[in-house]
Amino acid sequence: MDSCTAVEREVDKVASKFDGYSNNYNKQIQQQIQHLEDLKKRIQGSEEAEVNSVHKTDLKLLTLKVSECVGKLAGDHRDLHSTVSKVGKSIDRNFSHDFDSTYEEEFFSGSTKEHLLNEVILQHLYRQGQLDISESLAQESGIHEYKSQKEPFVEMNKILQALKSYNLEPAMEWAEHNREALNLNKSVLELRLHKLKFIKLLASGDRTKAIMYARQYFPRFVQGEEKEVKELMGALMFCGPALSTSPYAHLVDDNHWVEIQDLFLRDACALLGLSIESPLGVAVEAGCMALPALLNFKHAMTDRKEGNTNKLMTTLVDVWNGRDELPIEIELPNNMRFHSVFACPILRQQVSDGNPPMRLICGHIISKDALSKLSSSHSKLKCPYCPVEQNPAEAKKIVF
Repeated sequence: MDSCTAVEREVDKVASKFDGYSNNYNKQIQQQIQHLEDLKKRIQGSEEAEVNSVHKTDLKLLTLKVSECVGKLAGDHRDLHSTVSKVGKSIDRNFSHDFDSTYEEEFFSGSTKEHLLNEVILQHLYRQGQLDISESLAQESGIHEYKSQKEPFVEMNKILQALKSYNLEPAMEWAEHNREALNLNKSVLELRLHKLKFIKLLASGDRTKAIMYARQYFPRFVQGEEKEVKELMGALMFCGPALSTSPYAHLVDDNHWVEIQDLFLRDACALLGLSIESPLGVAVEAGCMALPALLNFKHAMTDRKEGNTNKLMTTLVDVWNGRDELPIEIELPNNMRFHSVFACPILRQQVSDGNPPMRLICGHIISKDALSKLSSSHSKLKCPYCPVEQNPAEAKKIVF
């Protein structure tokens, strides 16, 4: 954060100087143009056929002033350029570019993995509504099934754009078409859409139309959503501008439109079998959080025995040794944790496919590596957490 603040200070200096330079530049140029126009008028208005000595003197003085003005502006421009260059230097000083040691070069090698990566990028572009870019990428990468993948996202983006424009109709049609699947997921999307439509009618001052709309659509939502429907019926006491100053003023809050967009996106992704957040977006964000810790780890591995030279004792890739885990623990927020993680209480290491968790007959769980070490010299294993003795072969592999 301190690095970002330092760069931001330099950017603010550039912005401040640029505004001042721009205003002064325009003012000076306009003044010189005006002086030239005035001199031109005086020369053209003279009764003499040729330019006299007075006009020549005025022209010479004006030429000197223009040259002086241009020189001053050039100096200001050099000063501005110097300030701009300091931004780049600040970025180089505050941010490391040595990322080579934080990834495995072979991770994305191979046609299968490249194809998978392109699909992930395509899906992200579909989610963002960047359909033209995604189509070009699909064609260039040879992903021929992109059209069938694109259609659901095209519809989803159109509905989201409509909701941002306070247009409920496309979303209502989609919810009605997918009503059975939404009900299976216990979604309240359709009720919330009708709720917003009802409030729009009420806020417009048409109480009669709002009552007719409520009679047509709300009866099937009463069971299970009685409290919400009752609140809407209470709002009928206020109509038009009075609604925004009534006890039900919260119903006309614009936040409801933001919430309906999030709710629609959540339900649409659920029906498509997708996560709400873009996997690529989450991966990039998690990587940005992990990168500082990994770079610090790399610097900590510098060979201090040789006087802190640039030679590394090892790289992160060497530390990983082909294991499917990072060399250090990275703290991520709960919304970026998508599966349970078990760490062996004996070896203090996370389990993996090659080192799975094993359940002892007493119920305690340790890793396979810990089981092997504890039973390497004995035919019987004593649980490290209770006095039960058992045969190591009786341990069962478990899957979270």
